[in-house]
Amino acid sequence: MGGKGLFDELHIGGLAARNRLVRAATYERASDAHGMVTPEIMRIYRELASGGVGTIISSFAYVREDEYRRDRMLGLDRDEVLPGYRELAEAVHATGTRFVAQIVHCGATAGKPPFTGPAWAPSDGVSPVDETRSVRAMTRADMDALAADFAAAARRAQQAGFDGVEVHAAHGYLLSQFLNPLWNHREDEYGGSIEGRMRFPVQVLRAVRDAVGPDFPILVKINSSDGVPGGMTEDESLVVSQAFAKVVDAIEVSGTTYGKVRIAGPDGQHCLYAPYAARLAELVDIPVILTGGNRLAPELQELLDTTGISGFGLARPLVCEPDLPARWQRDVAYVPRCVSCSRCFPEAGRNCVLHSAR
Repeated sequence: MGGKGLFDELHIGGLAARNRLVRAATYERASDAHGMVTPEIMRIYRELASGGVGTIISSFAYVREDEYRRDRMLGLDRDEVLPGYRELAEAVHATGTRFVAQIVHCGATAGKPPFTGPAWAPSDGVSPVDETRSVRAMTRADMDALAADFAAAARRAQQAGFDGVEVHAAHGYLLSQFLNPLWNHREDEYGGSIEGRMRFPVQVLRAVRDAVGPDFPILVKINSSDGVPGGMTEDESLVVSQAFAKVVDAIEVSGTTYGKVRIAGPDGQHCLYAPYAARLAELVDIPVILTGGNRLAPELQELLDTTGISGFGLARPLVCEPDLPARWQRDVAYVPRCVSCSRCFPEAGRNCVLHSAR
């Protein structure tokens, strides 16, 4: 604690970023229909990278071509996507920004057809985004196959020139569903206690580590809690995070589950999950990155001074002002234009009424 500056380097394994500000993954809905990088994706990331942020985490990418998934999300499921990612990584690196790929399986919260494939979940149930569609419990063979798919996607990110990979285990997507007892009703070794419920997410992380080797940075995103009665608690999340820390190089802390995501609104609370992140930072020897409601640079510096938190994720503020990090570096008291109205959500994180009006 103390002695850390917001614009000091952030070290994640062998990755050294120029500052402690991280663009948290933001779903742009801007790939083509096959998960490929498009000119719109290139434009978004060039603008972000030119704005002074230390690290960019790309929007989530699916790991299986046949999974149900969100409309126009990126994919890292096959080698054909690699040329576009290589060009994207080169553009980001040209500004001195570090680049991390986020990978995910959406599970029961994936989008509606026409996508075909297994609607996987920890247990049998109904999709929360389409009540006409059922989801089925994964078999052990399914889990082994999907762990291999995550590993292959991470390896592609490495081959494409990313500086690291982040496994998405938060926000009610598949790995988060395994951690959540409201979703996970399994009676085998993958359910029950928190040790059982985290077994498959840990399996995925280990498969990713085996694929990319010991020196390639791996991050994981986790809920501080699921934020709903009966969901994963903060104390359970601390147990999970400590297990994850044995495999990964950094933990990004967010919170709550699909459809219940807690966000800072206008005049709302800032640094939403700071108490949990501070607790976690005392328990692990890897960087903890806090995401959710980070709005004012002096507040972030105070957390650096008083806790073990190492970095800060920003999403909506960078949709509004991609150059916010550079503005803060010139004037730490600068107040961002983002008012947390969340009107960028219908635009899938691509457009802000204030940014467009500049």
